[in-house]
Amino acid sequence: MSETATASGKTPVDFWFDPLCPWAWMTSRWVLEVEKVRDIEVRWHIMSLAVLNEDKIDELPEEYREMLATKAWKPVRVATAAWQKHGADVLGPLYTALGTRFHNQGEGPTEEAIAAALADAGLPADLIEYADQKDFEFEAELRASHKEGIDKVGQEVGTPVIAVPGADGEQIAFFGPVVTPAPKGEAAARLWDGTLAVASVPGFYEIKRTRTKGPDFSNL
Repeated sequence: MSETATASGKTPVDFWFDPLCPWAWMTSRWVLEVEKVRDIEVRWHIMSLAVLNEDKIDELPEEYREMLATKAWKPVRVATAAWQKHGADVLGPLYTALGTRFHNQGEGPTEEAIAAALADAGLPADLIEYADQKDFEFEAELRASHKEGIDKVGQEVGTPVIAVPGADGEQIAFFGPVVTPAPKGEAAARLWDGTLAVASVPGFYEIKRTRTKGPDFSNL
């Protein structure tokens, strides 16, 4: 992807997410706020924490390994199936429905929550059958989408990944920003402007500080 404008004339923002990640959820709510105050159009893509970590699973804490094994695959399989069968335009509404139930309402990534999110997004109920499909029909598409996003930033980061057109028309991609709570209005716009300014500097790689608290969903 190297286009600098969508069909609507807006700046495209490609956003890779795993529905399970609360930090990606916070960032996604921020970028939707930015969409209200800056001339951008968000395009949603799937990545997978399970795929990201499968080559280093033995190095992870036991609790995280268990989470990846029992919870991570179902949401991305269902989301990928929805995308493949009903088009990329369903990903935004479905992600909002999944994230609202998983994170805001505290239901977690259960099959019941996924099924309810499908209904919330107006999608066919039978998509839930892909959650536990042993030979997942759209495995190649899931992995290709994941690879496209992670190749832009490297294996050392996670979700979300955001990519925007740079000054030369080629994409600039970055992990994050990780923020809580998700800023709104002009605060969201200021963070966006600053993020783009930093990301556009040739040779810039990272700003980071230690997180001191978990995600704050209270203002969502």
